[in-house]
Amino acid sequence: MSETLQLLLVSTWQTIYMVVISTLIATVLGIPLGVFLMVTDKGQILQNDILNKILSTIVNIFRSIPFVILLIVLMPFTRLIVGTSIGTTAAIVPLSIAAIPFMGRITETALREVDHGVIEAAQAMGASPFQIITKVLIPEALPSIVSGITITAINLVGYSAMAGVIGGGGLGDLAVRYGYQRFMIDIMLWTVAILIAMVQLTQLIGDFFVRRLSKNR
Repeated sequence: MSETLQLLLVSTWQTIYMVVISTLIATVLGIPLGVFLMVTDKGQILQNDILNKILSTIVNIFRSIPFVILLIVLMPFTRLIVGTSIGTTAAIVPLSIAAIPFMGRITETALREVDHGVIEAAQAMGASPFQIITKVLIPEALPSIVSGITITAINLVGYSAMAGVIGGGGLGDLAVRYGYQRFMIDIMLWTVAILIAMVQLTQLIGDFFVRRLSKNR
């Protein structure tokens, strides 16, 4: 196996590892965040204006910070969590923190698309807020939520490449260290091609599940 191929394989695996784990964390934490943002808003089933405004402000702050700056700002926190601020595992921390509020907003938007009449019908039948969330809101919005997960994963592919700038590993790190610093244009082109392929594959998988869920509704 040539050195170039080995470098590409290792870096591709590192990128996949970062993106998959970060997407899972963003999904597990971002969906509940989005649900909470929606149900505590004005006129919703658990209206709480103060809590909603606090959460919304925090989400907006994190979404406003460019990812490269977030990488640097979170270095002490990353070091506290994983013991280092450099490397593939360390990059997962800022990637996840950047993706959670993004996934939260997408989930909130998806839930707002649910027909309010369906919610009112569930309330009329005596459903509790928890039952409305789990039996009405999330099932009805699931195709849109899955589409949001796909968008989040695709964004994380790009973010993971940025993480390479500060030694986060993956294809971005390979492109910087070899493609840019050593003027190895072939490696630069291969990293771009692999990133494009990853985005296309992620979109295809996401679209497949969205279509399946839409048909089953």
